[in-house]
Amino acid sequence: MKRVVSVSLGSSKRDHSVQVEILGERFEISRLGTDGDINKAVKILQELDGTIDAIGLGGIDIYLYAGRQRYVIQDGLRLMKAVQKTPVVDGSGLKNTLERQTIHYLAQQGMLKNGCKVLMASAMDRFGMAEALERLGCQLILGDLMFSLGVRIPIYSLERLQSIAAKLMPLVSRLPFHMFYPTGVQQEEPLSKGDKYAGYYLGAEVVAGDYHLIRKYLPEKLAGQMIITNTTTAADVELLKERGAGSLVTTTPEFQGRTFGTNVMEAVFLALLEKNWSEVTAEEYDRMLQKLNWCPRVVRFQQETQQAL
Repeated sequence: MKRVVSVSLGSSKRDHSVQVEILGERFEISRLGTDGDINKAVKILQELDGTIDAIGLGGIDIYLYAGRQRYVIQDGLRLMKAVQKTPVVDGSGLKNTLERQTIHYLAQQGMLKNGCKVLMASAMDRFGMAEALERLGCQLILGDLMFSLGVRIPIYSLERLQSIAAKLMPLVSRLPFHMFYPTGVQQEEPLSKGDKYAGYYLGAEVVAGDYHLIRKYLPEKLAGQMIITNTTTAADVELLKERGAGSLVTTTPEFQGRTFGTNVMEAVFLALLEKNWSEVTAEEYDRMLQKLNWCPRVVRFQQETQQAL
């Protein structure tokens, strides 16, 4: 049996473990949250190194992207360097393929149309998805400054994002990761009561991106928006339904009632390919997705409510 572990800076309350068969191989897939303690994460990574088939880094990025420019997050790099033997990933390689395909799939199904308004919590975290949305002709509202840095300035194009990133990222990339992304107990904090960015949520037809960033400023009442994200628990799904989301699209497969992050699925792919991260191509990820007969999971909340009535 192959073993994959996601070591996350997120809350340990979201820990989960499953045994599944993927493409004929048995896997034990686990998540270990460190409640934002980066030193604890380093220790766990060092203990796991050389004892399992692949490691995913959760709740943190090693790389963020704006156009062709890649920015290295120093805290993420520290975690990656703690692992010397076992292949380790942060999910960014799979995001660039799987999440582009998610947008293409939704467009083919008529669920995303040219001109629809999309609020992206952070395009740098999901640049492949953002590019696919822009090419589809969607009107983008990029929340990178708002959701990560608390600066109330929306960005309306990827070209503008690239210009801003070139100025800010040399500094931001050196900051402790918890300063611009919820880690540990921050992920369990009560939702904001002020509806700080409610107008941006309600003015969009689609809200896309990292779940914890979406949750951070989730309004008390949505108006049927489609939510496109990846890592959700049963409680997360129920929260979105209660808040009035129209539908939920998750990009990664569901195992026993929850979806794991892209870092987990990318680690699974590395274990199947028996390669290091730097050796895997986008074409190989695409082939693996085709073999899995993958497609996004779509839950329609409004339809469920109507049927219940």
